[in-house]
Amino acid sequence: MAAAPGPGGDIPDLAVVIAGGSGRTTALRSGEPEFARLWQLLEPAFAGTERVSDGWAEGRYPPVRITVIWGLTGVGGWPQSNRPPGGDVAVQRQDQLFVTEDGTPWVRSDPSPDVEDDDIRWHRAPRSVFEQLDGARLLGGQDGTGAAGPGARAGRASGAWWAIPGLAVGLALGAGGTLLIRRAAARPMAGPPRAEPRQELIDL
Repeated sequence: MAAAPGPGGDIPDLAVVIAGGSGRTTALRSGEPEFARLWQLLEPAFAGTERVSDGWAEGRYPPVRITVIWGLTGVGGWPQSNRPPGGDVAVQRQDQLFVTEDGTPWVRSDPSPDVEDDDIRWHRAPRSVFEQLDGARLLGGQDGTGAAGPGARAGRASGAWWAIPGLAVGLALGAGGTLLIRRAAARPMAGPPRAEPRQELIDL
């Protein structure tokens, strides 16, 4: 069983959990018990893959229980951004969890969600950890508030692929946007022009 990572290095320290098709999100940070359990379940450091059916590879897999976007905080700075180092979040990996009819949890991983490629990997998740998290309701449950129910559509429509660009921007703005606004407001020439002539709209 994979242990949760410690601080430092290029290891993700932020997990944004999107529950099923509800769009409800939860942010977990390294050091929190839920982050450690999620790490043990999804094993985001796992680089291998297992063979799956052609249907799964084409997107016809069971409804997604959760989508997790793993991020690394404390990055940024020139030339990657105009903010000082430490203000941005790098999106490192996306994992999707779903459960087969026999109760086996599977993980569908995209190691580079910000790159358009076909590098999709699969592996089974430890059932014991899944049952613990499912009992704690971290994975949404089957009441329709989080995970998709039996009648939900499977495949890409149940995922959160559409949310990655916006989420990445949101994470970056949430981490460093306030600082950027403060820096702009503190500039000597900040604010509307005062000495320049104003333009007036005349109704003819």
